Amino acid sequence: MGKYILKRLGYMAIVLLILSFLMFFVYSLIPYDRAVAEAEPYRKGLKTTENAAELYQAKVEELRRELGTDQNVVVRYLGWIGLAPINGKYNGILQGNLGYSYSFDRSAREVLADPLKNTVFINIFATFLGLGVTIPLGIFCAVHRGSKRDTAVQIGTIIGYSIPGFIISIVFIWIFAILLKWFPVSGMKTPGSSYTGLAELKDRLYYMALPLIVMTFSSLGGMTRYVRASMSEALSLDCIRTARAKGLVEKTVIYSHAFRNALIPIITLVIGWFIGIFSGSIVIENIFGLNGVGRIYILSLNSKDFEVVLLLQMFYVILGLLGNLIVDIAYGLADPRVRVNK
Repeated sequence: MGKYILKRLGYMAIVLLILSFLMFFVYSLIPYDRAVAEAEPYRKGLKTTENAAELYQAKVEELRRELGTDQNVVVRYLGWIGLAPINGKYNGILQGNLGYSYSFDRSAREVLADPLKNTVFINIFATFLGLGVTIPLGIFCAVHRGSKRDTAVQIGTIIGYSIPGFIISIVFIWIFAILLKWFPVSGMKTPGSSYTGLAELKDRLYYMALPLIVMTFSSLGGMTRYVRASMSEALSLDCIRTARAKGLVEKTVIYSHAFRNALIPIITLVIGWFIGIFSGSIVIENIFGLNGVGRIYILSLNSKDFEVVLLLQMFYVILGLLGNLIVDIAYGLADPRVRVNK
């Protein structure tokens, strides 16, 4: 398995380089000049100078040489990655330089540190909540397939699956925040509060509760139906009928034999769903005013802060590639018949 993982990591590195170059090339087509943006404060200080235009243009040209924006797109990309020198220096991602945010006036690493923690926090909670509801519910519907309770759940999941996440967010805000006043409309913590320790965690969870409910509810439809279909197929296998004929307890048949056979398609869905939540949280974070990478992503796009945007897109690409690798490894763990060493 070790050789297989190393081989896949090599393929992932090649794919990452190709995709990152395509992203870099697309953004290079946008009429935006970093040198002009950096020279703007200098231009404002030249208002009373006689040859202000000449000095400003000279400053822009100097900055273009320093930043490497006077080079072609391939050289600029290699410099951004850290595989080629820019102005005589190797100072790219491989050297730890993740870029600079001109709208926040800080390094991209500092801009994304806290939002990334918040996004990971809310998505991990949403994943466990979603799996804790959808997997038992899907198994229940498969075991009681055709019953009234199964029909009611299927109708509910179709409705939930058909409604977009932002509509669910608005409806839940109206019900739970406006009418019932159980949760705040938006925000990360109580304004003006300075809680620490357990009190801070409780306050944070209170503000995170409604977004988590929305994300969990949005996932119920597709996940429940997928688990139900996979379990229904597994329960119809000959080995399950044999296990029942041997007199095994029904719970053992369902959770040990049938669920094990149903895991392969469920693993694909669960890991893909977990990765998809990170991009789906862009909508949730902006609606609820959460300080996550989704909100930073939208703000950076609006302000043309492309170094932050490129870094976030690299994060999503890496997440997707790692997700595929984890799926392959999980296949082998769930079913020994799936060999990942070839």
